[in-house]
This record gives sequence, structure tokens and C-alpha cells, in this order.
Amino acid sequence: IRVTGFDTNDVMGKNLVDDFITTEFKKPVRNVLKKALLGEETANFEFPLMNKGATRLINILLNATTRRDISNEIVGVVGIGQDITARINQEQEYAKLIDSANAPIFGIDVNGNVNVWNQCAIRVTGFDAKDVMGKNLVRDFITADFKASVQEVFDKALGGEETANYEFPVLTKGGARVDVLLNATTRRDETNRVIGVVGIGQDITARINQEQ
Repeated sequence: IRVTGFDTNDVMGKNLVDDFITTEFKKPVRNVLKKALLGEETANFEFPLMNKGATRLINILLNATTRRDISNEIVGVVGIGQDITARINQEQEYAKLIDSANAPIFGIDVNGNVNVWNQCAIRVTGFDAKDVMGKNLVRDFITADFKASVQEVFDKALGGEETANYEFPVLTKGGARVDVLLNATTRRDETNRVIGVVGIGQDITARINQEQ
């Protein structure tokens, strides 16, 4: 009631999906409920829910659990939800800050695949987000002589050991070499579980050329 504004009189006896789920999520929510009615439970399913006055979209993290009677017959579904709206808004604001930062910033998941690539990274490397997202950063974009050492930096960060001021070269989309000074930071979720690495870089190509 506190989260949605709907009291029991508003919802009891009504179809949850038809009457309260936004159009684009009706099918996936219905599928989650159908699975639970067959005994297949779902954890950590995210979907939006509109409040009573249709003035606010609430993001819900749902665990759908099969409900059984004393004879172990399936009689329904119990959904245990968490309002993650504030977290989602915070993540979106964080993403905006990263995207507009005046430094090349990238992120990888625990498998080394790119999931963050900001506007400055695009300007420095020439690779658009669509060129890199979902691809393995070390395998696909790091020069052969630095693959092992860059992978070691990422592996350390995935183990909680962060690295500062690591220098390595990146080839741009046009084939030019860019020297980058990297800080590799462990990325964690709200439960403190490691979910990847964020790399904040600095283009030091001009400085390297001047020193040489």
C-alpha cells in the first residue's frame, strides 16, 4: 500500500497483470507468474509498476515463489518485491556523469566484456559504443604485447585489488596508437558483490611523444 498507493479494496480479486502492469511488461511478468504456477520460481526479476495516481513509475525487484497447500498442490504465487526506484535513479544519474566526464571511462563485466563506454572514450579511440559494447576489451582492443598485463590488472580489480597509474597503448579505430594512463577500480553492486571493473583513463599520448 505504501509503495503503490493502492489499498486492498483497489486490488483484491483483480487481475494483477491486466490491471496493474504496464503494457510493455505484461508479457514478461505473465511468463514469470506462469513459471511459478508450474513450480519454476524466479529471482531478481525487474519490472516497473505505476502508482495509483499514475504519477510515478516504481521499479520493483521481484522474487516469484510458488505457493502450495498442505497437500503440496500448487495454489498460486507469492511475490516478494523490493522497491529499487531510488537505486535505478542513482544508477541513471551515475551513468550520465560517466558519459559526460572529460576523461575516457570504460567498464567491463566479470567476463571482461565492455558494458560502459563514455563519450570521451569514443573521441579518444574513434570506436562508438556500438563497436565495443558486449565485446571482450582485452581480446578485441588491446595490442598483443599488452594483452597479458592488461588482463592481469583487470583480474586484480575483479579480486578487489585496484591499480593506479598503469600505462598501456590502445589502437584507435583508424589504426593510430593512443597511450593511456589507467586507474582500474573494482565495481560492486548494492550487496558489495563484485560485478566488474571501471577504468578511468587519461590520454597521455602527447606527453609520451614529448618525452621521447
